[in-house]
Amino acid sequence: MSFRSFRAGTDLLLLVITLGGCAAIAVTGGYIQFVIGLVALTTILGVGLNVLYGLTGLVSLGQVGFYAIGAYTAGVATLAGLSFWIALPLAAVVAGIAGVLLAVPAVRMAGPFLAMVTIAFAFIVEHGAVEWRSVTGGQNGLMGFPMPELAGYVFSERDLVLLSIGLAGLSLYLFRRLADSGWGMAMTGIRDAEVAASSLGYRPFFVKAAAFAIAAAMAGLAGGLFTPLMMFIAPSNFPFSQSILFLFAILIGGAGTVLGPLAGALVTVLLPEFLSDLAEYRLLFFGGLLVGVLLIAPRGLVGTLSKLLPAPSRKITPAKAETVEALLKDAAQTETLEIRDLGISFGGVRAVDGVSLSIRPGDVTSIIGPNGAGKTTVLNMVSGFYPPTEGDIVLRGKNIAGLPAHAVAREGIARTYQTTKLFENLSVVANVVAGLARGRMGNPWSDIQSPENLSLAAGLLRYCGYQGDLEKRAGDLPHVDRRLVEIARALAMRPQFLLLDEPAAGLMRADKDSLARLLRQIADLGLAVVLVEHDMELVMGISDRIQAVDAGKPIAFGSPAEIQADETVIAAYLGDGGASAKARRTPLATEQTPVLSTVKLTAGYGAAPVLKDVSIRVRPGEMVALLGANGAGKSTFLSALAGVHRPVEGRIILKDEAVHDLMPHDLVRRGLVLVPEGRQVFPELTVLENIELGAYKRRADMSGDEIAAHLDRFPRLRDRLTSRAGLLSGGEQQMMAIARGLMSKPDILLLDEPSLGLAPSMVDELYAILAELRDEGRTILLVDQMATMALSVADYAYVLEQGRIVVEGVAAELASDPRLTAAYLGGAEEEQATMEAGE
Repeated sequence: MSFRSFRAGTDLLLLVITLGGCAAIAVTGGYIQFVIGLVALTTILGVGLNVLYGLTGLVSLGQVGFYAIGAYTAGVATLAGLSFWIALPLAAVVAGIAGVLLAVPAVRMAGPFLAMVTIAFAFIVEHGAVEWRSVTGGQNGLMGFPMPELAGYVFSERDLVLLSIGLAGLSLYLFRRLADSGWGMAMTGIRDAEVAASSLGYRPFFVKAAAFAIAAAMAGLAGGLFTPLMMFIAPSNFPFSQSILFLFAILIGGAGTVLGPLAGALVTVLLPEFLSDLAEYRLLFFGGLLVGVLLIAPRGLVGTLSKLLPAPSRKITPAKAETVEALLKDAAQTETLEIRDLGISFGGVRAVDGVSLSIRPGDVTSIIGPNGAGKTTVLNMVSGFYPPTEGDIVLRGKNIAGLPAHAVAREGIARTYQTTKLFENLSVVANVVAGLARGRMGNPWSDIQSPENLSLAAGLLRYCGYQGDLEKRAGDLPHVDRRLVEIARALAMRPQFLLLDEPAAGLMRADKDSLARLLRQIADLGLAVVLVEHDMELVMGISDRIQAVDAGKPIAFGSPAEIQADETVIAAYLGDGGASAKARRTPLATEQTPVLSTVKLTAGYGAAPVLKDVSIRVRPGEMVALLGANGAGKSTFLSALAGVHRPVEGRIILKDEAVHDLMPHDLVRRGLVLVPEGRQVFPELTVLENIELGAYKRRADMSGDEIAAHLDRFPRLRDRLTSRAGLLSGGEQQMMAIARGLMSKPDILLLDEPSLGLAPSMVDELYAILAELRDEGRTILLVDQMATMALSVADYAYVLEQGRIVVEGVAAELASDPRLTAAYLGGAEEEQATMEAGE
């Protein structure tokens, strides 16, 4: 079935259902008519809630409050003499205004906090109806409402139900149109990836407030119809439990589907009637049945049934590459983006300090630096996610520093992210169409996925190298395709400046080469490309200019060749070279069976392997360093060893036992313990409790003397034993994490980036302790960004580049090996080939 036929069929089905409901009224009477009317009202309210929850992803448990506001507004207005035809839209407007007012605090929250705000609103409305007796009648309620009258004809209850059915059908149709429009696209984008939606120019607050207003207005409209249908309203008609049933109706029917509100209304309204014979057990049985439906059909009834039907198809002809290039060339400008003395602090820590840079059209400008250097923070300030505390970002004579992300995006700045942020529940082509809108939602009843937009979006995808199914759900894409779709979506905005944050992360070499050609091609069209990337081969191969930063400060600027030869940059990646080797007090016995070894270990994320045939060995009492640039695969290797990353290929052998299939807790019991990157302390527990947790696997024989020995090794912790771990400094947390790891009495201790984020004096203290542990005969596998420090205490070292070991050897000799520098700044494999040819 074609996509157009599917939509036409949906609209025809809505018409048939509406006419069928009207026909049912013609052959029924009395209470059955009233129940059908309640189904219609619940459907109308459910459509609004479907916009709020189904499209925008916001949970509201306060819809009964808006329902009550609509009912009382219509009731008071008609009792005051206003026509029902004025009172009904007034009920929707008043409820909608209340929805906007509630949205102001509510949309700044998420999850349970948002739910609690809406719950509080429902109770406020209920108690207000009780206490405001002069208007609402208090517990006695209001009654005696005049029936609607049109051209002298006075409506009966049957007429009211027919009106309700008609409005319910119209509501479902308008929801379908809204969901297919730019408004629906914006709401879905905010739900799936709010950060990405902001960088496409959508305003999250406006979109969420609009969803709240629509949901509230629809609830108010249903309430306005409820008043004359009931002929009596009181606070008891609007209990909080009704809000839960409204939400249940959407969940059971199918959130985000056109017919979901109707299906949910039929279940939640009719099922209690069928169970009326169960008397006081009715609600218990009803609740259990609802939970069962949700377990069997988590997508809801309509959502589950739709998966059983063949998906509608549409023919999309991708725009030609020449058309795409013409579009991007037209967007390119001659203006330079000037970054001047940019700075920002987080909690007193200086993350970026004095970065200045001119981003020129047609250039690839790269920002490089070790972990924690502030590269992504610079991008976040330029793209509007962090307001800088100092400095200016000037474009076309306008200082855009501090503008929100959506405003920056509309200035012609697009970006991608370290971890791809696609709209998971939209199709691939719809993701790119969302970028074409540039944050403008347009007519709420116009289809945003027009043939012209689809053709252009498909052309952009093909231009970026995506060759997959255009209609595939974005959340089901492999990693490399996610990268390409995200770049295509950013280009769809026709930006002047394209910011890319580690676009090559997790890609295979061939994919990286294709990416490099694409970025160079984009720059040659006149766009300014700003690249943050750890793959030095890619950076050095396509960059016109490179800005190197370390600890938030600019340290070098120039061409790739100049950066590769800059001593300051080399020191930033490897350490300052001032670390002298800490000689062993006792010699290492070399003829021993390894405690840990790997044989051709391969691991990755999705289709792209991060580690490829890595083989190492660690002997008893030996400290081995695993070095390499950011993104080389070091932390992935430790995660694979510790069982955190599964599955893996190859073999991991611990004390002559193959353990590559074991989980982390099993490996800890066998003597392999990981101290993870970033410390990973338990912030609410005390220092002592954190340390004691390290002995969990052998807590029966834990002694106070062991803790005392570790406190002697880490004296800074002695005075902080009863303090919460989250209040410690970074260095103190690192020492505590190592003490926690040692408490398990490991056969081998894995240390992942222990110096990350520490002050130089703390790093020196930490490495002195690591040398002591080595001399005591502890077996340690060390990963650290400060290569010279790691080599000063290590016995042996391996160097990774792009997931492969390119250099290995005795640590003292490796410290002066040029292949080490090449591995960090690009070209280790070439250097290795040169040395082998010379031999």
